[in-house]
Amino acid sequence: MTDTHREQQRAELYRTIWAIANDLRGSVDGWDFKQYVLGLLFYRYISENIADYINRHEREAGDSSFDYAALPDDRAEPIRPDLVRTKGFFILPSELFENVRRRAPHDEDLNETLERVFRKIEQSAQGSQSEDNFRGLFDDLDVNSAKLGNTVARRNEKLVKLMNSIGDLKLGDFQNNSIDAFGDAYEYLMGMYASNAGKSGGEYYTPQEVSELLTRLTLVGKKSVNKVYDPAVGSGSLLLKFAKILGKQNVRQGFFGQDINLTTYNLCRINMFLHDIPYDQFDIAHGDTLTDPAHWDDEPFEAIVSNPPYSTRWAGADDPLLINDPRFSPAGVLAPKSKADMAFIMHALSWLATNGTAAIVCFPGILYRGGAEKKIRQYLVDNNFVDCLIQLPSNLFYGTSIATCIMVLKKSKADSRVLFIDGSQQFLKVTNSNKLTQENIDHILNAYVARQDVPHQARLVPQEEIAEKDYVLSISSYVEKEDTRETVDIKELNKEIEQIVARSEVLRQEINQIIREIG
Repeated sequence: MTDTHREQQRAELYRTIWAIANDLRGSVDGWDFKQYVLGLLFYRYISENIADYINRHEREAGDSSFDYAALPDDRAEPIRPDLVRTKGFFILPSELFENVRRRAPHDEDLNETLERVFRKIEQSAQGSQSEDNFRGLFDDLDVNSAKLGNTVARRNEKLVKLMNSIGDLKLGDFQNNSIDAFGDAYEYLMGMYASNAGKSGGEYYTPQEVSELLTRLTLVGKKSVNKVYDPAVGSGSLLLKFAKILGKQNVRQGFFGQDINLTTYNLCRINMFLHDIPYDQFDIAHGDTLTDPAHWDDEPFEAIVSNPPYSTRWAGADDPLLINDPRFSPAGVLAPKSKADMAFIMHALSWLATNGTAAIVCFPGILYRGGAEKKIRQYLVDNNFVDCLIQLPSNLFYGTSIATCIMVLKKSKADSRVLFIDGSQQFLKVTNSNKLTQENIDHILNAYVARQDVPHQARLVPQEEIAEKDYVLSISSYVEKEDTRETVDIKELNKEIEQIVARSEVLRQEINQIIREIG
């Protein structure tokens, strides 16, 4: 398939999703509404995924007309244990999306039907390896919410409309799906809702272009990695960039992440499934990464990427155990209670493999503030963990116009200098926000790989100079901005002024002469 055809497919998909959002806007709006679209999209996906899997096996075995959706439930029941083992879940034929959708317009209890089906899907994984991946996945899809309508009939009417809209999306079959359509639909929806939701939405979502830059920074010189990790995983888009860039088979031991927000945790697991990541290839946890990290047994990680929350509160010095935690104790000081940014950086560094790279989006204040944050910067620099600092343009992220930075950490650097890159001018202005183009991403990556001084763009700085500057790591302290103002020749300017004065004197005399003659 050509790139043009692929782009046409994608554009058609986006147009349809936009139409659904506009058509159903009103009773359920914005960021809340995504739960229904994404939840039902996920329901359709796992229904088609399991039916396709069974159909393929039966047809390869000789039954060319086999159709799982048409099979009576009692004939499907015996294959349940095998399906749970291989796919992680089980759905009876009568409970597949297409069959529930077909009956929906005549089902007066559609809300109850859907709720029952969702619970049964989750229950099918109970007691199996996939239990944690499916538990509570549909919790945010409240089919009895007044947001859908103030009567059961109205709610069901809206649900029928939703099911039909999502069922009509041209997502292709699993063999010929050239654009990763379910995953693309998810990312488009997340971006669309986040851009309209301000901070509440933006904190769940890192724009795709920033995700790509972070991922590629950790992959320089690598064709595969053992496993990838995000300590503030959000919707999981950062982790999934590795699957897109490397191919999921080249993330050998899978995708790991944790998030404190329950809704986001559910969205992330759904996102993994929609990108066809098998249940035994991802481990997403719910909880506070800083005080209750879930992956002690899985670290270290070869690639760590993250866009942690800026200046969020954490237990810090209030928890006497944290200063002895092996993740934070090496710096001898904890990040301030009101600003956990440096705690995320210390956590990532601690869980980074010796041959690994971490790329973390940072709030600029942590690069120059004093106190505990300065002491942690000193620890990072003196121990040669800071590989690079990159200044990003302002207005890249949903919900904030602040110009953020990327800190790249390594445990096995080839030299002791720190590379500073000013990428603040690398952007394309799109309406009210800025966006990194592929050219911008490549420009920053090339500067990172080259690791050379380039006037006004990049500079390798020895540790001694950073120490002299009191361990300030702001990019502007080391990379001088280009002066684009026009240079002025004072002598030439004075000559021009003299000529203007002389000319004005002549004009004044001529005007006076005219006035005398008129008089």
